[in-house]
Amino acid sequence: MPTVLRIRSFRFHFYSDELNEPAHIHISTPDGECKFWLDPVRLSRNRGLAPKVVREIEKLVFENLEYLKEKYHEFHTNR
Repeated sequence: MPTVLRIRSFRFHFYSDELNEPAHIHISTPDGECKFWLDPVRLSRNRGLAPKVVREIEKLVFENLEYLKEKYHEFHTNR
């Protein structure tokens, strides 16, 4: 489960066993985790995070979208 980005308490990472899904990113926090699809960006799942936190994470996903897509494809292509 490689971490590709850390911003404050948010850890952006992938799970290695999700090869059959479209490009996405998991974001873990001390309070929970959510998952965003990357193309187009939209929330896939939220476990335990307040809506305000999810909106903050969504903004960070958009701000780092090209980097996250690059890392997703780099990781899953080299497997």
